[in-house]
Amino acid sequence: MSGPDVVATVALSIVLVLGASILLFQGVTGVPPQSSSPNEAADVVALLKHAGLAEQAVVYELGSGWGSLAIALARAFPQAQIRGIEISPLPYWVSRVRTRNIPNVLLRRGSFYDCDLADAQAVTCYLMIKPMPRLAAFLDRMLEPGTPVVSLSFWFRDRQVAASRASSGLLGATALYYWPAMIGSLGRRRG
Repeated sequence: MSGPDVVATVALSIVLVLGASILLFQGVTGVPPQSSSPNEAADVVALLKHAGLAEQAVVYELGSGWGSLAIALARAFPQAQIRGIEISPLPYWVSRVRTRNIPNVLLRRGSFYDCDLADAQAVTCYLMIKPMPRLAAFLDRMLEPGTPVVSLSFWFRDRQVAASRASSGLLGATALYYWPAMIGSLGRRRG
């Protein structure tokens, strides 16, 4: 093989491995790595502000993907600690590069189900319908009552929505919950 053929073969192999990695983790989690649009991120920020998020809050982004929402949160809440958790290696490393100069963003690679969210003062997620019931049960165990949770596009079907914003994104609206947000609950706010 000539030099250009070797380079092309190596490049194609890398692309195939990266693509297979994304598909593998999508198969495991049921969620493709998604990037929130600026308008969708603005809806999440607006709902967190509506919830009265403290300036120095700890905000978890579950399934932080390519880092777009973590970056928007870090800019909107510069005194907050934004903690993104992503299981898929390629989006995780891309988001690490994208956030390398943003001091209030900390990213972790792994399953958010293996994380302790006891210090969370807010949680955001942009997942799919499949993991939402399991995520709701996980948040029931982890969060203090009244913790704001904002879900982009995919809502918790058995939970009371406190506020929502119609997104200009492709997938629908963004919802704010005060956890545990059971049907009929008032979803107390933390003071």
